[in-house]
Amino acid sequence: MDKAFIKGLRLLETLALSEQPRGVTDLATELRFTKSNVHRLLTTLQAQGYVRQIPQNSTYELTTKIWALGSHVIHRMDLVKVARPAMEKLAERTGETIHLSVLEGTDVVYVDKIESAHHIRAHTSVGMRAPAFTMATGKAMLAHLPDEYLEKFRPHLRRYTATTRTTIKDLRKDIELARAQGFSSVLHGEWREGIAACACAILGRSGELVGAIGMSGPDSRIKRNQIKEYSVHVMEAARTISAALGYRRGSDALASHGQRHSRGRLVRGTL
Repeated sequence: MDKAFIKGLRLLETLALSEQPRGVTDLATELRFTKSNVHRLLTTLQAQGYVRQIPQNSTYELTTKIWALGSHVIHRMDLVKVARPAMEKLAERTGETIHLSVLEGTDVVYVDKIESAHHIRAHTSVGMRAPAFTMATGKAMLAHLPDEYLEKFRPHLRRYTATTRTTIKDLRKDIELARAQGFSSVLHGEWREGIAACACAILGRSGELVGAIGMSGPDSRIKRNQIKEYSVHVMEAARTISAALGYRRGSDALASHGQRHSRGRLVRGTL
């Protein structure tokens, strides 16, 4: 095991359980580290934004970064639990694989799924990551974010299949279409060939983006007409989950009756 890493974790835990800021000597005594070791660890944690120093007495305390990370984990756990009934209903209605995803940087991460009963189906697994710009759930979430967010993808745009979007201009067209129709779709696999999918974003209590629910299957079975038919059920599932999380239309400062800001103008959102 990495001893320095373990020491850093122990230091974080000690600060988290402390009711007041701690000094270097105090921490070194409790943890049985050298003072130089504690100071070096604190400097590293401070540089990464996990710890701050109080100038008045040179003591240290945690920032809210640990809390922010923990809240994401709790939020994700709540999302999976709340979304499951709507996912099961959507699976019954479509007979296809249902995904629950969240956005992490430029990737979507699958946090839950219900497998299709068909022998031929989209193969994915919980915990798997995929490029958000190639996925229906990714585009559904990007449709709910400012246009500037798309710039994050510029260094990552690459061709996975013949239909992959490889320019910001083409990706933006997909995002604008998703905003206009209320759901995103991929008619032919953009990350893996032969996959068709549609998805809709899920919102939290304050209208913030929480994740997305989507349906996928082979494009040999799911054609454009089926996508339009299934999209109604996908959007209903997203609305159900969002409502269960406390979202109400008009409760978001950036949203009003399903509209979102983009480049200073209001556009239709994904719910």
